[in-house]
Amino acid sequence: MSELEQLEALVTQVRRDILRQVHKVNSGHPGGSLGCTEFLVALFKEIMDRKDEFTMDGKDEDIFFLSNGHISPVLYSVLARTGYFPVEELNTFRLLNSRLQGHPTTHDGLPGVRIASGSLGQGISVAIGAATAKKLNNDAHLVYVLCGDGELQEGQNWEAIMYAAGNKVDNLIVSIDLNGQQIDGSTDTVLPMGNIKSKFEAFGWDVLDIESGNDLNAIVDGMKKAKLRTGNGKPVCVLLHTVMGNGVDFMMHTHAWHGKAPSDEQLEIALTQNPETLGDY
Repeated sequence: MSELEQLEALVTQVRRDILRQVHKVNSGHPGGSLGCTEFLVALFKEIMDRKDEFTMDGKDEDIFFLSNGHISPVLYSVLARTGYFPVEELNTFRLLNSRLQGHPTTHDGLPGVRIASGSLGQGISVAIGAATAKKLNNDAHLVYVLCGDGELQEGQNWEAIMYAAGNKVDNLIVSIDLNGQQIDGSTDTVLPMGNIKSKFEAFGWDVLDIESGNDLNAIVDGMKKAKLRTGNGKPVCVLLHTVMGNGVDFMMHTHAWHGKAPSDEQLEIALTQNPETLGDY
């Protein structure tokens, strides 16, 4: 099996994990999770320089923050499937006293999670702090953060975006999940944000697009280019053009599956479209 085939197999298994987690407890957010599956698989397997053992301080390694914390199912699956904690723990998603809550938390010490997230709009601010700490510690590694496009409607983001450029936080890569959907409808219907690329550029960021945000090759190529553009005095923004609900035909291109669990019948259809590759938990 080639390296690309291995990544594709992992993507398919992560999709199954997402669907099964949300279905089991009839709660969670499958749409955005499915849309970001390829990105997080590529990030953790191909892009970030990670240590084998997780540490909260993240010294001497690349670190990642999930700002749009409601897509925790995909984060938990990718963390488990890349060795942060046992895959079997995915069975505890959203259960009482589980480390795998609906939005990631830190008080139970889940490996791979450095901040509680889900209160939208805070991830870039936290990432700026971490990136600044790396500079102060002479740590040449990078800080990555993923945000939703609807999340950019939160004003705190724009304060952080202005700050990062003004202070030349150039060891930071912010990826925006541009699927055009949020909980109440399309982003253009709820609150049009205009040209996001032009906005970031006007704030002094270096911006690049990954037009095929659900294509592994395009993601890996685009994120490698983003890495090459760090260290040049500007923070880097990656606009990741994805499809909500990608990989499950009846969930794609609609906000309806932002926070809705599939029924028993819908789960079977979705799993049929994503055959088991690495073993279910």
